[in-house]
Amino acid sequence: MSKYVAPALDKGLDILEYLSQIKIPQSQMEIAQGLNKSPNELYRMLVCLEQRGYLLKSAQSGKYSLSLKLYQLSHRHSPIDGLLKASKPVMEELSNSTKQSCHLSIIYHGQLMVVSQMKSPGPVSLSIEEGSLFPLTKTASGRVLLAHLEDDKLNELLNNNQEFISLSKKEQKDFKERLQCINKDKHEISQSDLTMGVTDIAVAIGNPNSNMYCALAISSLSSIDEKNSIGELLIDKLLEASQAIQNESGLD
Repeated sequence: MSKYVAPALDKGLDILEYLSQIKIPQSQMEIAQGLNKSPNELYRMLVCLEQRGYLLKSAQSGKYSLSLKLYQLSHRHSPIDGLLKASKPVMEELSNSTKQSCHLSIIYHGQLMVVSQMKSPGPVSLSIEEGSLFPLTKTASGRVLLAHLEDDKLNELLNNNQEFISLSKKEQKDFKERLQCINKDKHEISQSDLTMGVTDIAVAIGNPNSNMYCALAISSLSSIDEKNSIGELLIDKLLEASQAIQNESGLD
């Protein structure tokens, strides 16, 4: 905990994060209950956030919802704008050529964040919401990103990762050995730990020591093995696409 505390700011941020998570309008009482606060504690925060344009208050129900101001602020400047601009056409081509959905992810506060996705052009498509957070150790993209980190950075992340900490000593050793294999193979292909019936294939893009380091992945609703022709084709396509994104965005 930082020695510098700002209770009012903390409450305001708690409100914004709570409404973002709930995704439906909430009354002052509902927000207070959700944050385990008293309604009076939040009154001034709600008024201030509404006046500054971060919240909208319904004239009919009196409930609060997020405005588009956070969205506008986040899109004024983003360190990944260049990456997203370079990746979109490549991901579209990858999706069209493989008839599979694909997505781009980064490490964000010890988790995997999806920053871009492209749906399959087919009638049935797997969609992963941009901005979604997933456990690093339980996703193909997360494991690919971990596999290419230097030991000190890897250990720092794993020692603060609850999923990894909960593993037995043997399971932790096995997991690190798995990362070594991924690093050698330059890709990860596995059945999803989070979604039944989905196969994920992922490769890393960029340098782990640079400002931008990400993973490109295909998520297929079909069961795929890297030893069959379809698996080999998708891995090759992913590697080609990752190199194209790296060249276009200037990542090294």
